[in-house]
Amino acid sequence: MVVYEPKRLTIIQMNDTHAYYDLHPEMFLENGKEIFRDCGGYARIATILKEARKENPNGVLALDNGDTFHGTYPVVHSKGEALIPIMNALQLDGMTAHWEYAYGPKQLEKLVHHLKYPLLVCNCYLKQTDELMFPSHMTIERAGLKIGVIGIAEHIVNKTMPPEFSEGIYFTGGTKELPHIIATLRTVDRVDLVVVLSHLGFPQDVKLAREVDGIDILLSGHTHHTLRSPVVENNTIIMQSGCHGAHIGRLDVEVGVCGVEQVEHRLIEVTEKITPDPEVAALVTELEEPYKEMLDEVVGKTEVALHRYGQLESTMDNLLLEALLWETKADVAFSNGWRYGGPVIPGPITMRDVWNIIPTNPPVSIVMLTGKEILEMLEEDLEHTFAADPYEQIGGYMKRCLGLKMYVKLENPPGMRVQDLYIGGERVDMKRWYKGAFVTVQGVPKKYGTDRSNLDVHAVDVLRSYIEECQVVAPRLRGTVTVV
Repeated sequence: MVVYEPKRLTIIQMNDTHAYYDLHPEMFLENGKEIFRDCGGYARIATILKEARKENPNGVLALDNGDTFHGTYPVVHSKGEALIPIMNALQLDGMTAHWEYAYGPKQLEKLVHHLKYPLLVCNCYLKQTDELMFPSHMTIERAGLKIGVIGIAEHIVNKTMPPEFSEGIYFTGGTKELPHIIATLRTVDRVDLVVVLSHLGFPQDVKLAREVDGIDILLSGHTHHTLRSPVVENNTIIMQSGCHGAHIGRLDVEVGVCGVEQVEHRLIEVTEKITPDPEVAALVTELEEPYKEMLDEVVGKTEVALHRYGQLESTMDNLLLEALLWETKADVAFSNGWRYGGPVIPGPITMRDVWNIIPTNPPVSIVMLTGKEILEMLEEDLEHTFAADPYEQIGGYMKRCLGLKMYVKLENPPGMRVQDLYIGGERVDMKRWYKGAFVTVQGVPKKYGTDRSNLDVHAVDVLRSYIEECQVVAPRLRGTVTVV
């Protein structure tokens, strides 16, 4: 009688690091309190990977959900290229993408050419030929298992992000492609496991797992969920592991003749107590050295912690919006509801912090909006953020606003959520024109407003000047969006 011994596979997930290459403050909610401590960094992640490979030789599958090559000054300044030696040193097996498209498709192709592992995207096509821009999937052997890995990029790149991100390409949701790829992997390639590497976001990935059969493990990214335990939907194990490299996800599975038999999950905090890998630590030092003096310059102080972990409003974005109103003397200010941007703890604010707040450094823009347009824009954004159908959720958190107050019922149908809206302490006049300041097309989409123009100044310069003018800032929450 032949006894089949289950095979042990270790999957390591890294998602949404946003190029945070070294130790940095991160926020943890513990017993309802905001706690900050230093963590993260690719040198410590390298140590975690090496330890896993030592424990399970030839049994580790290391995958990256993307939002990796964008977010901190040295990486954005080099259009992602400065990070390539570090990522290659981690010896990853594959990745998918989102903010990687920020430098344009041609630059992304250049980055991928220099990587020692593939970028997998089943839902990004060339407009001229309707062919895939990158491979949709791969097969790989680990722990004596044949594994199929399918990548899905975030599909909003050509919907809400600046047009240069998606020049010559378009995206689908990815769900129509999956069943055929899974069937091919099962019947032609005869894989033992199907792993989906997705950047759609946790709510979207849960719905995807319910709709698409045959996925054993789904690694989720984009929404920065720090899942302390995996979720199981339709026999699919789903995990997501935070952001900024503060955590790494580890999933150990025992695979037998009937598939996954046992599961052990660990959410590993990348603490400063972890010994950095010397090779990767040297690469990190080399990456930062040309910019370190500039990045370490102190430009002011903050009395409060600056972060973006509030769904409706955040101290970090209130600081940015205060600076926009100070510069433009506008009635209201808007910015995108970004999720990325590591916290700044009370104390000195450096140029590193300023660049981390808005690494794209867009021009400051102004526009004239009617009260009716502002209301319509806010209703649209509420639907994009809180749509009942996860597939209709587009973007990050709620659009950031300052100079107005709105009272909302999030459970209401689309277009009916804003119950009351005030600007400058007065109820909004639907026919009145208001001067709006904003950054990026997500702040005020092009279909809204008139007399739109870019000022001859960029966000980083305005933010720096405002902090230097104030010397000490304290951008507390103002109840801009109040749920009633």
